[in-house]
Amino acid sequence: MLEPVLLINNLWVLICAVLVFMMTIAVGFLEVGELGEDFPVSLLKTASIASLAIFFMALVGFNTAFAPTIYGIIGDPLYNGLFLGGFSPDVPGLLNGVWWSMTESYFASGLTVGTYFLFEAAFASVTLALVGIITLKKVKLGAFLVYAVVYFIVIWNLPAAWIWNPTGWLFVLGMRDFAGGLVVHGAAGAAGIGILLQIWSEERKKGLKESPKVLLKVSPGWLTLSILLLVVGWFGFNPGSVLAFNESAMTVVITTFLAATAGFFSVTVFRYLFSRSHPDLVYGVNGILMGLIVITPLAGFVSPGSAAILGLIAGPLFVAGEWWFSRSKWFSDPVGLLPGHLLGGIFGVAMIGFFTQHAFAAASGNGNLPDGLLFGGGFPALGQLGIEMLGVVVVFVVVLVLSFVTSRILSIAFHGITTDYRTDG
Repeated sequence: MLEPVLLINNLWVLICAVLVFMMTIAVGFLEVGELGEDFPVSLLKTASIASLAIFFMALVGFNTAFAPTIYGIIGDPLYNGLFLGGFSPDVPGLLNGVWWSMTESYFASGLTVGTYFLFEAAFASVTLALVGIITLKKVKLGAFLVYAVVYFIVIWNLPAAWIWNPTGWLFVLGMRDFAGGLVVHGAAGAAGIGILLQIWSEERKKGLKESPKVLLKVSPGWLTLSILLLVVGWFGFNPGSVLAFNESAMTVVITTFLAATAGFFSVTVFRYLFSRSHPDLVYGVNGILMGLIVITPLAGFVSPGSAAILGLIAGPLFVAGEWWFSRSKWFSDPVGLLPGHLLGGIFGVAMIGFFTQHAFAAASGNGNLPDGLLFGGGFPALGQLGIEMLGVVVVFVVVLVLSFVTSRILSIAFHGITTDYRTDG
């Protein structure tokens, strides 16, 4: 029997896991909201992603990400057997005890196998949903769902094993990513680019000189619902990443939503200054999202004041990123995976070396982090920045390559992964 405080931790993280799972479907609502109600396959796709995440993460993916790692690279796939222990009632942490990394030797939050599995499976699910926003109307659904199987066993799991597993090589080196600026947002962008490369390869073979753009067809009701659900889901995404119900989790609530509101104002203002266009719903939604994305990797390491500043910086970052990525002729990214999740996630990880305050980091269980450069961190802060950037480069390259190779193999198996969105969408 778990002690009361550990039971509360488990209840808290279970609630947060449900909120994060809701975000997968909310991404489907976001796609419908930006592409129009005549694109209901988004909802089928995101429902399929959530189902596949639970099944294949339980099968082996949870082990490859969160079991004790083999040389710091990948979790032991047979650590507790398949399906979280198979038919055995004696698996540690299933009926008795806690998951190995939740003991006093590591994170000390007392989470059981079921609690921690559901929480991390939810993160894997929403990450693939983000990857999937660049497949809109262009990739065969069957090919993408087979891609999802590989994703939940290997592609998502390697960055998670390196950064969120206490025996992963980047974690041991000192890298931290509080709730997924790189493991979720940055890696989703890298995986998306891998798929975009294969899409472009097939489009060139069709004789196209540039990739056809998928146009927006805004549905205000769906778009508003999507952002509402995503904001509520982020309540589980960031505060839940403390992995315990304590004062730090409540502080993360503040930093998360201060950054979101600051991002809303900042994007709408800078959009107007940049283009003289009046604010609209699409940019308001993207402002909230950009603020949330930027704060995600350091929400447990910074003060409320820093969170507000980071949210304000998110505005010009998104507007500039959208302008730069929109100039490309070889891909279509209508919902903003690259200027939002890729750019915002990587930027947020870099800001760990600038805005971290040790007292906040220690309270969230990350006492190895020094004060950032803006708070007198000096050479230790520079060292932390270097470690963070090393992680960004390695994860970006590995995920992009794995995603592209997987897409290329699927292209052979499916006689091309692309469809003509102008007739089949």
